[in-house]
Amino acid sequence: MGTAAFLGLRAHAATADPPPEIKKIRLLHVPAICHAPQYLAEELLHLEGITEVEYVPFGTRYIPDALAASKADMSMWNATELIPHMDANKPIVALAGVHGGCFEVFGNERVRSIRDLKGKTVAVTYLGGGDHILLSSMLAYVGMDPRDVDWMPGTTSLLDAMDAFTRGKADAFVGFAQQPVEMRARKIGHVIVNTTTDRPWSQYYCCMLAANREFTQRYPVTTRRALRAILKAADICDNQPLQVARFLSEKLYEPRYKIGREVVQSLPYNRWREANPEDTIRFYALRLHEVGMIKNTPQRLIAQGTDWRFLNELRKELKA
Repeated sequence: MGTAAFLGLRAHAATADPPPEIKKIRLLHVPAICHAPQYLAEELLHLEGITEVEYVPFGTRYIPDALAASKADMSMWNATELIPHMDANKPIVALAGVHGGCFEVFGNERVRSIRDLKGKTVAVTYLGGGDHILLSSMLAYVGMDPRDVDWMPGTTSLLDAMDAFTRGKADAFVGFAQQPVEMRARKIGHVIVNTTTDRPWSQYYCCMLAANREFTQRYPVTTRRALRAILKAADICDNQPLQVARFLSEKLYEPRYKIGREVVQSLPYNRWREANPEDTIRFYALRLHEVGMIKNTPQRLIAQGTDWRFLNELRKELKA
């Protein structure tokens, strides 16, 4: 069943814009169902006049690099991993924040707080990944140096870090999307930080929408229409989480309906309407700048790596 028919959507909302400059868009496919709006948006993109939607398989590693290299046009991804690429002035641009939450820090019996990580082993997907950058910012926030932690990067996939922690090879790891639900079901470890509920992390975006800079410059109408489709899909995730979880299950993005339901229900998908995405970049960039992980100031990063024009226009349009 198509998403549009499934949710009773109509095409009339998109007719005020000029037609898209191109009829095809490439989004990255990653096995993280916190990206539900990106998958749900496929038929909404069709309603926007974008007739060909390609989901480029890319795993969960080096997503900003893929955007910078124009292997895809646009994708949701975590804000923290975007920041070092902005710092290096890679040709990517953040367009909007979508939702908060996603990440949870798990520890073993030796770890009860972020400060307990000093001298401990932390498993991460890879150095420079969102989990590594996020936890580094948390360490900086409590006055610690990320170099005080023994980082254990994975080798092939998203599952490496969780597997290392599960096998007792690491004292902590940062799970996201489905992983925290799986860990709780298996009763392994305990949560020391939940970015969906724990301040200050809950006040900022996790997933943002980023794009190849040249794509947004060459195809501004297509960019606006694609962003509108994804933001509408985020609203659907917020308002109809059970139907969205069923859609994800039927499309095999997450076949386990109960896990998909718990993830979608737990995340604040309406955050795009109210929070300032610039605050997220500034908050994390300040932490990373303090510990020498980036060179540029937050103001410089925002100037060279963000473009909120489309978001600001669509917030006014989609206010009701």
